[in-house]
Amino acid sequence: MRHVFLINPVAGKRGSERRLLERISAAFPAGECEVFFTAGRGDARRLAEEAAASGEPVRLYACGGDGTLNEVVNAAAGRPWAAVTNVPVGTGNDFLRIFGEEGRRRFADIAALRVGPQSSMDLMDCNGLLGLDVVCAGVDARVAAEVHRYKRLPLVNGVGAYLLSLVVNVFRGITRPMTVEMGPIRYSGPTAILCICNGRHYGGGFCPVPEAQPDDGVLDMLLVEDVDRRTFARYVGRYAAGRYRECPELIRAWHGDRVVFFGEEELVAVVDGEVLRGRSFTIRLSEQKVNFFYPLGTYWRESSQTANNLTGAFSEK
Repeated sequence: MRHVFLINPVAGKRGSERRLLERISAAFPAGECEVFFTAGRGDARRLAEEAAASGEPVRLYACGGDGTLNEVVNAAAGRPWAAVTNVPVGTGNDFLRIFGEEGRRRFADIAALRVGPQSSMDLMDCNGLLGLDVVCAGVDARVAAEVHRYKRLPLVNGVGAYLLSLVVNVFRGITRPMTVEMGPIRYSGPTAILCICNGRHYGGGFCPVPEAQPDDGVLDMLLVEDVDRRTFARYVGRYAAGRYRECPELIRAWHGDRVVFFGEEELVAVVDGEVLRGRSFTIRLSEQKVNFFYPLGTYWRESSQTANNLTGAFSEK
């Protein structure tokens, strides 16, 4: 079994890279792992594809934020001999929130990851780019697309950057004209938010569909139509907390495997932190899956721990 670490040296705070290498050395004292550093956009995907190309069992450790994980997931998708995890180094790591705060912290334990169980996860296909967690298209996508420019400001952390981007984009205007087709729902008009969940969390902590499961073969979709700033301010907390059922007059929900949306002007879609721009998007449940491994004892729903003990336990060969 190969263990390959793909480290984004730009992610994380100063000194985090050194501490990460120390943890890797402690978990692999005989040096039985490989470590690579990415040099730019797309590098993590290229390195992961090269590591998985031989067809031998390999575990790929995406050491960075959501973007690094997304690149490695796209490389490993459809390759049953490859498995992926996320070692949190960036400021987001939204997919890991599905394991709870304590479980999320345990992903920093390299030794626990090395021997942890793995599960097959569903993937979303957005115009050819695969996603594991959440796709958004609306004011939330525009917020995410611009958040990095605020992270560069002095004394601004990850949450603060999201809040600054949110304020700026709400001030510019919440809605954009869009046509959305999901199941029996067809809507055309001013649109505030379109969110498609395979996982549960995005935007630094928003959890719009808390019952979403990344392995159930279903995409959970929410559509927020035309709202003004005052209404948005009143209801955004409920949306973020997954209380969409309390707002049927504002939020339309559909649980299925496909959604299409398009507009006459350019739209922004964000797939696990990766920004796409275009006038037409199709998001569907992908035929490909990806293996995701995690520390023993962490799980994303109550039934998973039992299932892991029966079918998902992993032992090195």
